[in-house]
Amino acid sequence: MKIYTKTGDSGTTGLQGDVRISKTHPRIIAYGTIDEANASLGIALSCDLDSDITDILNRIQNELFVAGADLSNPDLDKKESRITPTMITKIEQNIDQFEKELSPLTNFILPGGDIAASHIHYSRTIVRRAEIHIVSLKENEEINEDCLKYINRLSDLLFVLGRVINKRKGKQDVIWKP
Repeated sequence: MKIYTKTGDSGTTGLQGDVRISKTHPRIIAYGTIDEANASLGIALSCDLDSDITDILNRIQNELFVAGADLSNPDLDKKESRITPTMITKIEQNIDQFEKELSPLTNFILPGGDIAASHIHYSRTIVRRAEIHIVSLKENEEINEDCLKYINRLSDLLFVLGRVINKRKGKQDVIWKP
């Protein structure tokens, strides 16, 4: 099978169910941004990370594919390839687990420190942008609400992971100094 189909040459793309829409449609922008976040996590995974973090990021990459499939299917009656409450709960458990390693924040921090932490923080900003695009889509169309919740929690997890990576690598959080 060839990677190119030429069906998108006119500026449209196909959704599940043989529906074609503009590549500028909020749905396409939302799941395209999720794809970007996933690629960014791939860069983070190329860094030297502890196995517990690598395992979580590998799981998240797979779940981001589910999120993309979820958003690409406007038929909410179809239950396959959907973000679930169980996935959200798992992210919350990961946040709770890793926060135990950290001191409470008393200042705003800047993204930075170790290169791996910096990549994670960059991924977090892409996830935040994806969240904005999902909200934009939700304003005009129905979506799986769990998908939005998942993306919101994911940015929190990535923030915590960035801090944990810095701590484990002996780097201090970069304090914002106004």
